[in-house]
Amino acid sequence: MTTIALQERLRHADSTVRRIAVLELADEAVDDDAPLLRAALEDRCSTVRAAAAQALSAFEEHDTVAALALRLDDADGEVRAAAAQSLSELKQPDSARALLPHASHANSFVRTAILRALRELRAPDSAAAALAALDDATAAVRREAVTVLGYLKHAAALPRLARLATGDSDREVRRAASGALGLASDDGVLPALFSALADPAWQVREEAATTLGKLRQPAAAAALVAALQDGYWQVQLRAARSLGRLRQRIAVPALLPLLQHDIANLRRETALALGEIGDAAAIPALLQAAQDPDPEVRKAVRLALQQLEEA
Repeated sequence: MTTIALQERLRHADSTVRRIAVLELADEAVDDDAPLLRAALEDRCSTVRAAAAQALSAFEEHDTVAALALRLDDADGEVRAAAAQSLSELKQPDSARALLPHASHANSFVRTAILRALRELRAPDSAAAALAALDDATAAVRREAVTVLGYLKHAAALPRLARLATGDSDREVRRAASGALGLASDDGVLPALFSALADPAWQVREEAATTLGKLRQPAAAAALVAALQDGYWQVQLRAARSLGRLRQRIAVPALLPLLQHDIANLRRETALALGEIGDAAAIPALLQAAQDPDPEVRKAVRLALQQLEEA
């Protein structure tokens, strides 16, 4: 298809034809086509504008950033979201400056998209907007704000993140906040994470168990040992992995029965954790687990036994 033919299709009366022409330009991703895609951002049909906004994520130049920034005020929410996403993928300094004024947009869908884009850009200037959004009435906005602060490792936000991890009404916000607490450098967030280990949602408990391993605080061992009895194997798996990171021998008696669990992934993670802990008391159980029917579990057992031998 020649450029002239594509230009004619971009002016076609049928919006479907125009949209397909935009998608073809996106597939080619030739720099000379960027002006055509920027022009398509002005199309009278919102689906064409959204397609053009998505396609422009492949064109890193100042004119593209400026054109996408104008679409952040588009009448259609899908177009605004597509423009925000493309700006985040461009990862240009101008992108964050274009996005920030829209972080408090009246439309919650737009606020969510803007914060998601700012998360990818990791611009320090976005911390203030994310902090303000922690009180947003929309859960999706609060969740994205939490992830922005986590990506930025914004330590000043830790007290508020701790409150969200235990008190927010939305499960995904609590989960995101539990994960973001991993940016802490001391044990100040442990009480919030211990509370999160008792959350009604297993996804939050799983995230809290993961974060406790990342913090590597020995004081978390007892809570993680208790989490090995969780009713969801996903939580047990993350607790086992974290106990391996902590290398606390008090966990060994609680870990050993999990070598016989029905879930192979949990048996594998348990073997690896026992190897990391390095307590010779685990050797008999590991030798028995060396006959596990799952090859990945057997591999993990061999590694654990090797670590114990070296220790």
